[in-house]
Amino acid sequence: MFFLKALPYAVGITFFFLFGSILLFLPYGDFLKELLSEEFLYALRLTIFTALVSTAVVMSVSIPTAYGLARSDFPLKGLIKVLIDLPMFFPELLMGLLLLLFFSNLLKVQIAFTTAAVVLAEIFVSLPFAVKILYTTFVGIDKRYELVARSLGYKPIEVFFKVVLPMAKDGLLAALVVAFARSFGAFGAVLIFAGGVYMKTETLPVGIFLNISYGNIERASLMGFLLMVVSFLTLFTFERLTSRRG
Repeated sequence: MFFLKALPYAVGITFFFLFGSILLFLPYGDFLKELLSEEFLYALRLTIFTALVSTAVVMSVSIPTAYGLARSDFPLKGLIKVLIDLPMFFPELLMGLLLLLFFSNLLKVQIAFTTAAVVLAEIFVSLPFAVKILYTTFVGIDKRYELVARSLGYKPIEVFFKVVLPMAKDGLLAALVVAFARSFGAFGAVLIFAGGVYMKTETLPVGIFLNISYGNIERASLMGFLLMVVSFLTLFTFERLTSRRG
């Protein structure tokens, strides 16, 4: 019993020191200079912009997709659900390769190595996670509420917007937070499909990679620290939302 109680502490403390190690390499002497550097500000702006755009697209697609999976029966539904979930288990590098092959070689669309490619990479990385969360949310809503609303004269579209979505608000917020976090931190797919081009397709995760390559550990640590803060706030918000749903 002592081992079962002590092991979580040991693992948690190990991660605490692992995460805290980045604090030793932050550019405290030139913190403001690094924070206001042209490269850092460009990467930050691009990361925020692409994450917001991709999150908006992901939410607009994932809500009807998840609701259709939760409420409708159609041929090959199980296979479709597997295909949507499968990218969650792919390495991001593989997703980037698939996007590059599909758009550049199959469709012959010259979109690689552009800001649009960054957005597309983030969409395909985060979409499966949003669909998964929303599917679970919609399945957890009793269908009888919708049937009662229909019996009172509500049209299907009114039932969805006035009954289902208000009841799914916590799941919607959780999906929104996770979609943004996945987009904000996307690396492998962005690197392969959009390229790690300095101050062109350089998001914060790509900036970490580039600065490590240059040997600029302090700027890479600053970018990594910001990503850690966003990840922490995301996880904190997600845990609060899921615990409230529970």
